[in-house]
Amino acid sequence: MSPRGTPVTVRYQQTRFQQRVAQAGDVLVVWATNPWRRASLLLIVLLSGFAIGSGLGAITGALSSIDQLSALACVLIIEAAARLRGRLRRRPERLGLQILDMARMGLLYGLLIDGFKLL
Repeated sequence: MSPRGTPVTVRYQQTRFQQRVAQAGDVLVVWATNPWRRASLLLIVLLSGFAIGSGLGAITGALSSIDQLSALACVLIIEAAARLRGRLRRRPERLGLQILDMARMGLLYGLLIDGFKLL
């Protein structure tokens, strides 16, 4: 609040870096209009999620002291992604929704495969 009681709005400087970061999503959508590029991007995200899930399971299994915390973190991440999915469904462009779904599937699949290794 200013001394007069009116709210003060802070305006930050528009740098080139900030503009490029803001435009990165639009550039990615334009780049992924080619079906092969979109499929390769989604496959990379799926495999990255799988690697993170299996690595997380292996690391916490080896340490065996933070199993409950890592399980809680995985559940919170997957639940947050599920809640974010509702917002992304309203957008006309579906690339963000597809990327989020692939990351969730990869993470869950990696955790499940690592869990079956223990049986």
